[in-house]
Amino acid sequence: MEDKEVVHSTFVLERSYPQPPERVFAAFAQPERKRRWYAEGDHEIQEFEMEFGVGGSERFRYRFKPGHPIAGSEIANESTFHDITPESRIVWTSTMSLNGKTILAMVATIELEAAGTGTALSFTHQGTFIEWPGGAQMLEAGWRSLFDRLKDYMAQ
Repeated sequence: MEDKEVVHSTFVLERSYPQPPERVFAAFAQPERKRRWYAEGDHEIQEFEMEFGVGGSERFRYRFKPGHPIAGSEIANESTFHDITPESRIVWTSTMSLNGKTILAMVATIELEAAGTGTALSFTHQGTFIEWPGGAQMLEAGWRSLFDRLKDYMAQ
């Protein structure tokens, strides 16, 4: 049997948004909204499909643009939604592959709570990183950046 480096990691990120929970939830639940803050960026989107609902799925494939350290490489995310409580909680599992090779299997939970006129968001990510040195740190930094992008998107 071939030895593979496997790293297990859990991290929790917390954010506050001045918008109410229903508006923050909609940014995750409505495909056209989620695509804007989550999928669009410094890469070329090959596919973004989302069927939001318990048992529904999300597929997101993209290639890095020239100038990126792994330009031309394809990342594919395949997700399934397992628990959804409107305006309160989303639980899903995902795998991520790099050029067809699985590098991550994970479970994530978003929890939203009213905080005055805004929303407190808590994100818990539990991942198994397969032959991806530094993957846990890179993914945590990526989610931090995504939640910053969400804040900018929500301000529009």
